[in-house]
Amino acid sequence: MMKYPKEYLEEIKQRLKVSQVVGKSVKLKRRGKEFIGLSPFSNEKTPSFTVNDEKGFYHCFSTAEHGNIFDFIMKTQNLKFGEAVKYLANLAGMQPYTFSKKDEEREKQWNEYSEIFKTYVEFYHNELLKNQDFNFAREYLKKRKLSKEDVINFKIGFVPFSSNFYEKIKSKFSEKNIIDTGLFYFDDKKKIYVERFRDRIIFPINSITGQPIALGGRTIKENNYLAKYINSPETPFFKKGSNLYNLDYARKLSNKIEHVYLVEGYMDVVGLRSKGIENAVANLGTSLTDRQVSVLNQFYDDLVICFDGDESGYKAALRAAENLIKELKPEKQISFLFLPNKEDPDSFVNKNGKDFFIEFTKDKKISIHNFIFNHYKNETKNDPSSLAVFEKKIRSIAYSIKDEFIKKYVLENFLEKISSLTPNANRNKNKIIQKKAKSLKLTQKHFNETKNLSLIEIKEYSFLYLIINNLTLIKNNFHLLENVKLFTNENKIIFESIMKKLPIEENVSINSLSLDPQLLNKISKFASIKHILKKLEKDELKILELLEEIIRDIKNYELEIRIEELESKFSKDLNETTFNEIKELKKLQKIN
Repeated sequence: MMKYPKEYLEEIKQRLKVSQVVGKSVKLKRRGKEFIGLSPFSNEKTPSFTVNDEKGFYHCFSTAEHGNIFDFIMKTQNLKFGEAVKYLANLAGMQPYTFSKKDEEREKQWNEYSEIFKTYVEFYHNELLKNQDFNFAREYLKKRKLSKEDVINFKIGFVPFSSNFYEKIKSKFSEKNIIDTGLFYFDDKKKIYVERFRDRIIFPINSITGQPIALGGRTIKENNYLAKYINSPETPFFKKGSNLYNLDYARKLSNKIEHVYLVEGYMDVVGLRSKGIENAVANLGTSLTDRQVSVLNQFYDDLVICFDGDESGYKAALRAAENLIKELKPEKQISFLFLPNKEDPDSFVNKNGKDFFIEFTKDKKISIHNFIFNHYKNETKNDPSSLAVFEKKIRSIAYSIKDEFIKKYVLENFLEKISSLTPNANRNKNKIIQKKAKSLKLTQKHFNETKNLSLIEIKEYSFLYLIINNLTLIKNNFHLLENVKLFTNENKIIFESIMKKLPIEENVSINSLSLDPQLLNKISKFASIKHILKKLEKDELKILELLEEIIRDIKNYELEIRIEELESKFSKDLNETTFNEIKELKKLQKIN
């Protein structure tokens, strides 16, 4: 059997909290640093089952069951290790691992790659701390307000111009693996391998599991020919668009801190952490990617993007906003924090301190959609042509949002703000705009009301609306309503009344059914199929097809509830009968 690479398994464990995995089948309550709940391994009444995210394990005191997320899924879902890995990788948003004949070679390469980086980082870190020839590098870091503790915490090092570390390690590691790290490049003129980061302060970039996989380098000398910052090239084990500086540390704080700062540079992260703001990460000299945000969303619900307070920082923020707004999800927030001109997070926190920075964040951060709106509003003249271009742009940005609920809210928010930009004199004269503004308010109100409804409630309203508005047709096809079960109490009352009276009423009408007028209004208000029914007019066949479709959805919801109940039961007793019942119900789901 093929072995999964260690780094792949470790990444799954680091992306998923134990409480997140266990909480899908066990009701957990926080107790200090741990979570507690009823054991899924025994039929207990007093909770003895604990979960510790920091240590990465669960423990059951009643049965002595103990393990990590892989153990839990294998034991509660009766899965083999490989099946558990696939399940958890999917939950973590990772691609399934594809085995090949080269897997053993790849793992061997990773182990050597990791060892080369570890050796390199440790050597130059110790040189920076102890070598007397590097006083100028240490003085530079002191001027940047970095302490010896900061240097140690981040494993910061210095590579001298004359260094030739390749010669030190070439006998220990293979030439190919040394070059694959990106730490060296070949000088064609001198016919030697040269240090990529020579004459630079180096910042180790760690994987999510805490192993160095790349470097960032900063020159500390004033010259015109060297780039201020450089990063490692992409390698088999390092992708710039998927990694973030300091994520391995910041992710551990997500249980205690609600938000994470995303900044531009290594020094910003180090500077913030030195002042007690530890929840900061940096992108790696490239535009912020969807992948990086997706990784952050694994740990934090609130992302605050804080770029430098200059023109280039603002432009980078706008690019990021327009790219990321399409990924907005419910319960996930993205905000922007703009610092005063010519300030970066490092300089700003050093001048003002931790408390001021935190209060500044609370007062000044702006949501992603408000930032985008304000930017384009400030570029728009107050004339019909400019406003038309503005609205077109804003609409296209809102339409790019993938989540339908978020899209609707943002679009309505944008359009209501646009309506307020029209001059008062014109707005008073223009009845069309008045109607539009009124319509927007009503739509917003309607959305605010419907967003609190469950999907099954909305589906039931459509079901009842169709029946009430096609009573004669439904009476002639009464058998379709048999074995239909509604879940909302109010809707149950109406449906039961219909089921009792419809078969016995000769000239059936809404009045003859004696239904509650308030409930009827509610059904009419929230039934999502009203417009569909209007288009169908009196096409009875299509109306019945629509009815059958809604009934299938309602029955599938019932199946889902039953399956969830049985899966919860199965996770506790692993009963074969229960397992077979689950399989049969899932077959029914597919048929429906």
